[in-house]
Amino acid sequence: MRGSRRRDRCRSATAACLIAVALTLSSCAGETFQRGYVLPEGALEQIPLGASQQQVLLVLGTPSTVATVSGEAFYYISQKAERAISFMRTKVTDQRVIAVYFDRDRKVQRLAEYGYKDGKIFDFVSRTTPTSGNDLNLISTIIHNLQGKGS
Repeated sequence: MRGSRRRDRCRSATAACLIAVALTLSSCAGETFQRGYVLPEGALEQIPLGASQQQVLLVLGTPSTVATVSGEAFYYISQKAERAISFMRTKVTDQRVIAVYFDRDRKVQRLAEYGYKDGKIFDFVSRTTPTSGNDLNLISTIIHNLQGKGS
């Protein structure tokens, strides 16, 4: 009788441990992150050509960024990333840029949607733009090394 109770307790403890491990592992599985603008369902259909900037702002809200070169454009930027397990790197699975172009009278001239296939992945987090001004080429490196040894 006594051995039977011990076995039952061991089985119960083992089952409880297995359930705890399963719950812990399931909480680490697959995460999806949505960054940036989330386009409301049917929003683009509410913006006809010739609509005013004010109408666009009412339907889509504040743009992610605004361009003022050769007319104006509103850009609504979003990115979707996933990772299989917590603490692993995320992988960008989709990105979208909704562009609303305006004419000189600030009326919608055209709408465009750019996706993952249309361009380069952009980084929401770093907020930096790489520049090539500080890179030394081969000749500059040789001259720099010769100057340093001649002193």
